[in-house]
Amino acid sequence: MDSPLYQRNGVLRPGMFVPESRFGIWFLKTETWAVHVLLRALKDLERLIPARQGNYPVIVDVGCGNGRSFRLLQERFRPQHLIGIDVDAELLQIAARRTKAEGLRVEFQQTTSSCMMLEDESVDMVFCHQTFHHLMDQEAALAEFYRVLKPGGLFLFAESTRKYIHSPMIRLLFRHPMDVQRSAEEYLTMIRAARFSVAQDSISLPYLWWSRNDLGVFERWFGIRPPRDREETLLNCVAVKG
Repeated sequence: MDSPLYQRNGVLRPGMFVPESRFGIWFLKTETWAVHVLLRALKDLERLIPARQGNYPVIVDVGCGNGRSFRLLQERFRPQHLIGIDVDAELLQIAARRTKAEGLRVEFQQTTSSCMMLEDESVDMVFCHQTFHHLMDQEAALAEFYRVLKPGGLFLFAESTRKYIHSPMIRLLFRHPMDVQRSAEEYLTMIRAARFSVAQDSISLPYLWWSRNDLGVFERWFGIRPPRDREETLLNCVAVKG
């Protein structure tokens, strides 16, 4: 699939992002997504933060989509400045309407994760939820996150792994660049290679019902627990810029 074009400073460049399917766009608007995917990931990430501060003044949501995260970020981290970044102009318009209705002030940028229009060391937290598996320039995005974060700044990363993205159901319903998907360990290695620190206590590997091939039916209906020795489907972690 050809990548879309994105605009930065009036110049069109080939983007490094695979857009979502129609089903995926619909699903991101559902309460199932908001409650069981987004909110659950954010709650998990919150408990993984080392030396938690009372507030984080500048927060960027990379791949913010339709803006469901901003109220949750505001409630938990009390930022003075929220920034949403996405390549999809239509989704940014939806996000702008949503945040305005919620009484939030958010700056939006239509660009990619690897080309943010932000100053060096100007951000306290980068929130990246279920975005990386769409990106083909993952290392460049991490370098950009490292650039804009202040020393000691946090990178909150919540991502589906190759095991999940390559599953038949996800292949059928969603759209992703298949050759860049990674395991949980490979994601952690890549994040650390980008000079972020990730403590063992800041790593979570949830095995949620929606990430399983059987959607959790065997465990819920028949009491059959999933094997401990398995390839993980999800990774949540909090990385720190040194």
